[in-house]
Amino acid sequence: MFYDARKNDHGFQYDPFKAIVAPRPIGWISSVSAQGRVNLAPYSYFNAFAQAPHYVAFGSGPRKDSMRNIEETGAFAVNLATWELREQMNATSAHVEADEFELAKLTKAPCRLIAPPRVAESPACLECRLHLIVPLPDDDGNADDFLVIGRVLGIHIDDRFIHDGRVDTAAMKPIARLGYSEYATVSEVWRMRRPD
Repeated sequence: MFYDARKNDHGFQYDPFKAIVAPRPIGWISSVSAQGRVNLAPYSYFNAFAQAPHYVAFGSGPRKDSMRNIEETGAFAVNLATWELREQMNATSAHVEADEFELAKLTKAPCRLIAPPRVAESPACLECRLHLIVPLPDDDGNADDFLVIGRVLGIHIDDRFIHDGRVDTAAMKPIARLGYSEYATVSEVWRMRRPD
């Protein structure tokens, strides 16, 4: 099968794009507004894009509370979404006018270099400073989707998941988004060395 992605004429009930670009890490973004209102929301269009220095980015469409907060304050935290926190992560995806930390019964922990809090229960967190927001226009030049790029300033790792000088990713059981309402869990890893 082939279909024109510009027309999105695949004929399925749901767009298969997300099922193909998978698994996608979940950027569980915590932010705070200029007025001090905290927000926590998961974004499945998320990934890391550079290692020295570290940059991460997430896609927001349309402009949501997280993005508005980040525009106002210039900072956000990315909390690792895990198997143990899957229900809480899902609860924070609701469109509500409430403190998502309280809604999901999560603990706010202070970050060291930025104002937004992090999820204390999460085994890892990236403290980020806003680098750039890039509009992603449609064929008519209208942008209702945006790429939010952040420079990682600080990293928190729960010591329980550090073994022999390495982070034990599988032990943290991070979750990732697939297509539709499907997720995946990292529970086993394998190694393969580059040939050079």
